[in-house]
Amino acid sequence: MSTLAAQAISTRRLDLLPLHVAHAEEMAAALSDPALHTFIGGTPDTPQAMRARYRRMTAGPPDPAVSWLNWVIRLRAESCLTGTVQATVSPTGRGPIAEIAWVVGTPWQGRGIATEAARGLVTWLSRQPVHTVIAHIHPEHRASAAVATAAGLTATGERHEGEIRWHRHISR
Repeated sequence: MSTLAAQAISTRRLDLLPLHVAHAEEMAAALSDPALHTFIGGTPDTPQAMRARYRRMTAGPPDPAVSWLNWVIRLRAESCLTGTVQATVSPTGRGPIAEIAWVVGTPWQGRGIATEAARGLVTWLSRQPVHTVIAHIHPEHRASAAVATAAGLTATGERHEGEIRWHRHISR
């Protein structure tokens, strides 16, 4: 499998822009609410920590067969960054799979941004050499379960590190 690169994705209201270190300061502010870490643990990153993290992410994974694809979510009408979506594409015996995740800052939640961004990401992934999309969601995180459902993923009942595994098979 050749590695993939994040490309700009546009939806009705959003631009999913490939992640750059320059996004760190605005994203640190957008994701600064400690409540965002209720289900994922940890604490919000400072701008400096976010820059360091984005440097590591944009450098790519140590395994050349894996692709780290990261985007910031830009809400066009407000011209601001509101969150992120990501996909890690890895080879398997049956072909590449994509593990996806999303986060939207508290001020923009409840507006369908995560759903629209996740749908845009899954649509983009369906045009790549990916056969399955996977997400891992905390069993009590109803909002993320709703986003996964809207993006066409189905809960499997399987658990991974305490989270429910969701999947969507991509038909060719």
